[in-house]
This record gives sequence, structure tokens and C-alpha cells, in this order.
Amino acid sequence: MSYVKRDESAVGNELGLSYHLDKTTVLQEARVFNESHINVRKCRLLLTKIVYLLYLSGPFGTKEATDLFFNVIKLFQSKDTSLRQMMYLVIKEIADTAEDVIMVTQSLIKDIQSKQDTIYRANAIRALCLITDPSMIQGIERILKACIVDKVPSVSSAALVSSYHIYDVAKDIVRRWSNEIQEAVHAHSSSGLSSNYISSFGNQAMSLSAPVISNSNISQYHALGLLYLVRQHDRMAVAKLVQTFSGSRGGGGGGFFGSGSGGGSPLKNPAAVCLLIRCASKVMEEDPSATRRIYELLDGYLKHKSDMVNLEAARAICEMPDMSSKELQPAITVLQLFLSSPKPTLRFAAIRILSKLSLTNPAAVAPCNIDMENLITDRNRSIATFAITTLLKTGNEASVDRLMKQISSFMSEISDEFKVIVVDAIRALCLKFPTKQAVMLSFLSSILRDEGGYDFKKAVVEAIFDMVKFISDCKDIALSHLCEFIEDCEFTKLSVRILHLLGIEGPKTTTPTKYIRYIYNRVILENSLVRAAAVSALAKFGVNVEDPQVKNSIRVLLTRCLDDVDDEVRDRATFYLSLMENSSLADEYLQDDATFALSSLERQLVEYVNSPLGNDRRFDLEAVPVISKADEEEEIRRVRAGDILPIPVTNGTTSSRSHLAGSPVPSSGKAIPVAPAGTSALDQQAIYAEELSKIPEFSAYGPLFKSSIKPIELTESETEYCVHCVKHTFANHVVFQFNCTNTLNDQVLENVQMVMQPEVDDMGLVQVAEIPAAKLEYGVKQSIYVAFEQQDYAIGGFSCTLKFLVKDCDPVTGEADPEGYEDEYQVEDTEVIMGDYIRPTYISNFADEWEKHAASEAIETFALDKEKAASLKAACISIRQLLSMQALEDSALPKSNTVHTLVLAGMFLGGIKVLARCRMTFDAVNGVAFELAIRNQADDDQVSNLILGAIV
Repeated sequence: MSYVKRDESAVGNELGLSYHLDKTTVLQEARVFNESHINVRKCRLLLTKIVYLLYLSGPFGTKEATDLFFNVIKLFQSKDTSLRQMMYLVIKEIADTAEDVIMVTQSLIKDIQSKQDTIYRANAIRALCLITDPSMIQGIERILKACIVDKVPSVSSAALVSSYHIYDVAKDIVRRWSNEIQEAVHAHSSSGLSSNYISSFGNQAMSLSAPVISNSNISQYHALGLLYLVRQHDRMAVAKLVQTFSGSRGGGGGGFFGSGSGGGSPLKNPAAVCLLIRCASKVMEEDPSATRRIYELLDGYLKHKSDMVNLEAARAICEMPDMSSKELQPAITVLQLFLSSPKPTLRFAAIRILSKLSLTNPAAVAPCNIDMENLITDRNRSIATFAITTLLKTGNEASVDRLMKQISSFMSEISDEFKVIVVDAIRALCLKFPTKQAVMLSFLSSILRDEGGYDFKKAVVEAIFDMVKFISDCKDIALSHLCEFIEDCEFTKLSVRILHLLGIEGPKTTTPTKYIRYIYNRVILENSLVRAAAVSALAKFGVNVEDPQVKNSIRVLLTRCLDDVDDEVRDRATFYLSLMENSSLADEYLQDDATFALSSLERQLVEYVNSPLGNDRRFDLEAVPVISKADEEEEIRRVRAGDILPIPVTNGTTSSRSHLAGSPVPSSGKAIPVAPAGTSALDQQAIYAEELSKIPEFSAYGPLFKSSIKPIELTESETEYCVHCVKHTFANHVVFQFNCTNTLNDQVLENVQMVMQPEVDDMGLVQVAEIPAAKLEYGVKQSIYVAFEQQDYAIGGFSCTLKFLVKDCDPVTGEADPEGYEDEYQVEDTEVIMGDYIRPTYISNFADEWEKHAASEAIETFALDKEKAASLKAACISIRQLLSMQALEDSALPKSNTVHTLVLAGMFLGGIKVLARCRMTFDAVNGVAFELAIRNQADDDQVSNLILGAIV
């Protein structure tokens, strides 16, 4: 093989020709492929231009692609290696748009079956699989099977990867190749790997030269990935795969399942070993009993000679649930060594794994603090940012001062994205070590004055907000810093939020008057939105500060605002001046901490506007859940925590990891929507309401009043079929939703029904609709619905039996037998209780509301023995669950062990507000005795007696 040194300027000129290409001109030049004597260099350059045009402008038109295709295939007569490789590349790119590409099949097969080890055999395999119609794949099955076990690794890899891509359209065919794929995994490293990317740009004398040999064993990675793809839905097959290829790790003999597999692992490629580790993690997720054995396997891979394998094993151990610090220590030790590696990629990977672990187990990461401190000055800002944020989670109180000094010099060198992450970590540290609030507040105020975008300034302001709320010692200083910030704040949203906070917290401070000047400056100097917010803040000082002089001053300032040019500012000033003259209205509008759940309000307004009968009825505001402002802030905090972005990095393993960890995708039927982790009860109800509205049988039931807060388990999680029940309450109907999962991979259930038998006849619940699940496949959740029409708020229990048609199926292919048999499965009973007709709600003035509705009171005395309620806390939980009402005035948790008063509020079906007061006592002998009184907004004692009568 000879290589010719080329003139660099000539190469540059050739590359420059590609910058301003005209597609028409290039396609006309394609006629050169038809010449009897092929100019290899000229054709190769033209093919390069075509690929460049496809990259820039997208696919060609059908006619253009077809004409080009028939010109390009004339190059089959050339034996030049590099030209043939370029030809295959162009054929692949235009195969989707050109017509009659199938006619080149025989030429490709001839190249693939060539007895000479030409370098372009692998290219021919890729092109063949791409142009072959899915219905004709069976015709090339024999060729692909032979290529998978070919002695040339590059040919084997090309066949394996191509099989991976055609798996979606030919599952049954590819599954038959398991033996050949497994044989490819066991290929010896001595066979090497041909690199099909090295081409000759010199003489044509090397057109038939042998491929260049490499020893990376990458075909093992491709084969193992395809083997997992074929077996992924068979849990036992995946476990057997891990057992087969793990070999005997450590000092013992046999694989990680304890069987004597003899010898070591056949895997020589590090990427293949990493994939095996991920498969092992998948086995552990589905079979928790294998955790200990898989831990031993991963611990052995920590000693592997490849850094990639060490990192993957360490990451897998750190992500295992419920690991003690002692069990994590081997992985932590490996990662600690990588922190001082000269390679930035290893340092970055190690610190990222430790950063994630520090969220759940900071104590285990703490021994690495010294090494992480050295990374703060790392030239790679991503590494430095991870080091800072991890140290802020794992550091102790004594190290806070040193860390803050290092961060101060560090902040000016990073972008806003990284600054936000650092600020969020500092916010968590503030709440962890409140005695260090002075240092951290000083730092936050200093960076608040620095240049930065909205997201960065918002993160700093949010951190100071949390300090104001949770650390009372720093409230005055923090509010002063915020006042100084709004004097020169370019972001209207932040100014409005800060003014709102000043209006709430300012009147509670010892010297509220010092904030009034800052607020009134906004009325004079800012835009209309900020001026309106400032007027609202001033009014809160006027209402909540008891000093008459302050009230008179606020009244004067608000009177000046009546002449503002903006009508919103004038209207607010007028409104608040009226409130200041009427203390009862001021208490209702400014001091009431009840508010509507905005997500539910928005959903119901959208439904009302889109409803065809919307103009014929008024919007029912009573149907919107009411929550406290503290709950609203907690909801905003939850949403904000979900919106915090991680450090922006490109994770090359994401798709592979998600594929391994993902659940099987159903081929038919409708899967149950899964709410994200941390979804609130109101958000979950919105999801249920959206799904139920799509079912025609339930469309006439009206708006959804309430759904179960969490599904009720009707079976054990280890049984053949897992069933959970969710109850949905409408104005006149109760709908049972049974979420069913088939855990048997050798069975498919069809026509799955839930037979519900009432415990007593004429209980007032009449079944009116049933929606069975057409098919219940292995691992795919499906829903069964049973609807009842209720009368007079009926309650009672049901026995539940699952009935279905069972068909045996192949665990690998999922193909079911044509014949089946009827069967049934008994599950736990379910019931409708009075709490299903009551929705928790919030009121801020329980005592006043309680006194207003004395006429509707119903009262009774009850007792709970020690088995049912071992303490007052347990009794409070039981009563709240039974009545489904919200505890008010911090009465959910008893402050005494012997005496407690629980006050509750809820919304009864029909929009009637219900109040409850439960006085309870506890002694060690008799348990809990309590007096329960019920009152309601409608002053109807029948409603109160109805609720009280449901207590058993």
C-alpha cells in the first residue's frame, strides 16, 4: 500500500469549491459517471459535492434523485476502493427519494459475497439493508446471518448495526438470528477489526487491498446491543444474558448468579462491558432480590482496566437504592481517584456522578471534599461548577466562610447558566446553616449588583425571598437589600414581585416606615405595572400598621396616586382608599389568606368557554378548589424546582440509558398517562379530568368533582395481576377506574372486565356503564371503567372480580395462541364512603364561619380503641381520611399527647361548605375518645346528620 503526499494548498482549493455550489450544475456534471473511462479523482470529488449538497439543502426531488441514482450506479464498473465507498454513501443518502433503487440489489449482494476481503463489503451491507423493502427482508436473511458471523469484524459490525435498524419492521425475522448474534459476541479479539474509513487517495493499484486491522472488538458492543433488543421484553432472558457474559468476577468461580460459567467474561470491548452493566442494572430494577449479587458484579468491574468501565460501574453503584456509606465506599474511592486525573473527561464524569449522589447521600461524598476543592480552579468551567455545587451540599458549617470566598472570585468567570446553578446551591445552604446567613446574604447582595440576565437575577431574588421567609434574623437586612435593588432594576417582573413581598413582610418589621420611601419612589419613577404594584404595597402598610400617623401618611400618598395617567393605578388607589375606611372589608380582601387553586381555575374556565352550553349557565366559582396562600407558595416552589435546569452538557448515553430503563411500548391500546414525580393532587385530578372527558360514555356526567388522592391497591404487587382503583365523583355518578397490569410474560388477557357486586341490594348505586380493556399485554397498564348512578349520597361496599379470556403467548415474540379459555381473578373489595362526596377546601377564618352556622350543627361522641388509634396523631389521620376534609389552623399534628382539637373544612357535593370540629382525648387504657360536631354553609341539619351518620 502506497500513500502519496499531496499539496496542502491544492486540497484547500478543492474544499473551497464546495462552499458555493449550485445543485443544477452539480447534477449536470453527474454525466461524467457515464464516460467509458472513469476518472476516479474527478468522480470522487463530484460525489463529495453531492453529499455536501444533501447535507445543506436536504433531500433531492424524486426525479432528480432517480436520475442521479442511475448515473451513480455506473460506477460499479470501477474497482477503486475509495470511489466505491463514496458511491455507497451517495446511494444510501438518496435511497429514500429515488425510485427503482431495488434494481441494484444483485450488485450489492455480489460485492458482499466477494471472496476477497475488500474494504467496501461493510459499506455494501449498509446500503443493501437501507434500500431493501421491509416485505423483502426475508430474501436477504441468509446473507445477513452469514455476515453477522463473518471473520472480518467490520463486516460483522455492519450487519449487526443494520439488523438493529431493521428490527422495528422485521422483529420476527431478526429474533431468529439469536444464535448468530450470540456467536458474534464471543468473537475472539485476535480476529481484529477492519477499519472501513481508511481510503486511498493515491494510485488505483490498491483498489483490491486488504482492510486495515484494528483490535477494538467493537463488534461485541454491536452484537450485545442487538441481543438485548431481541430479549428486552423477557425478564428471564435478560437475566440469563447478564449471567452468560459477566463471567466469574472477583475471587470466586461462576457468574454473578452463582452458576459456574467458567473462565472470565468473553467481553473484551469496554463499551460492551458498559452495556452489560446497564443490562445488569435493568435486571436489578425488575428483580430487587438480585441487588446483592449485582452489587458484587459491579464491585468487580470497579477493578477493570478500562476507565470507561470503572466509571459506569461506579455510577451504577451510586444509583442503587438504599446503599449504605460502607457499600458506596469502593465506588467513591474510584471516583475520588478520577478527580485528580489529568484527563478533563474523567474529572468531569467523576464529579458529575458525585454531584448527583450528593443530592441523596451527602455524607458519603464528604470524604472527597478536599479533592473537589482543588477542582474549583479547574480551567473547565463545567467541572468547576459541579465542584462548587457539590461542595455546597456536602460541606459543613465550618467550611462555609472558605467556600464563599472561593465562589466570589469564581462567579465573574462563568456564564449566567452556571451562575443560576451556583445560586440555587447557595439557597439550599442558607436553609441548612441559618447561623451563616450574614455571610451568604452579603454574597447574594453583592452578586445582585453585578451584571446579569433575568434568569440569574431571578435566582438571586428567589434565594433572598427564602431567607426572608425561613430565617427571621435576616429579614430586615434582606428587605433592605431588595429595596436597594429595585432602585435600579431593569426587570419589571422582579420589581413587581419584590414590591409584593415588601407589602407582606414590611408591616411586620420593627421599623416599617423605612420601606415606604423606596416603595413610593417606584410610584414616581417606574412604568405603570410597577406603579400599580407599588400602590398595592403601600395600601398593605396602611391597613396592617397600627400607627395612626403611618395610616395618615399612606392615605396622603394614595390620594396623590388618584391623578396618575394610568387607569389601573388610579383604580387601585381608589379601591385601597375605600378599604382603609372600612376595616371589615380590609380584613376580607387584604388579610384573608385563602385563594383559588389557579391550575384548577384555569382548567375549569377553559372547559366553560369551550362548552357549547357555556352561554346558558353561569360559571360555578364554588366548584373551584380553595387553598391557602402557603399551599400556593409551596406549589409555585414545586413547579420552580422542576424547572431548574441541570448544567448544560451533552449526554451521549441518554438515549441508550432511557431505552434500557424504559417500559415496553404497547403495540395497540391506550396506555395510562403517568404523572411526573412530585405531581400535586390538584394536577393529578386535572390529568384524570382530561382523560375522562375523552370517553364518550362519561361526557354527559358534567364536570369532575373529585378524584381519589392516590390509587387504592386491590392486589399485592407480587401477584400475577396488579390492580389499583381510583374513584371519580361527578354530580350524580361515581366512576371506578381500575388500573390493571399483567405481570406474566407468557399470557395475554383479552376482554378484561371488572364485575362489581354490591354488598347489599338497593344501596342507592346503580351500574350504568362499563368499559372493559380489549387486551392486557405483559407489562402494559390498561384501564377498566365501571360507572354507577348514585342517589341520596349513597355509600357501601362492593366485591370485585376480574374476568377475562386467557391466551398463552410466546414470551419472546409476544405472539398469542388463537384459542383461549375463560378465567377470573378475585381482588380486594372496594367501597364508596362519605369522604368521596367531600373535597378538601381551605378557609382562613374558621371561628367566624363556625359561629355563623350554629343552626345546622350535628354532634356525636365516638371512641377508637388502641388498635385503631394508638395516639392522637393516628386518630387525626384516620378522621381526615374518612371525611376527606382539610385540617386548618395547624391542627393536623397534635401538640399534646392527651388532649387535642382538630378543625376541618371541606366542600360537599353540590357546593355546600362543610365545617367539622373534633375534640379528642387519649389515655393509654381506653384509646381515643372524641366528640365530632358538623356544621354546613347551607344551614341544613340534614346534611350535617348525613355526614355524621357515615362515621362507623
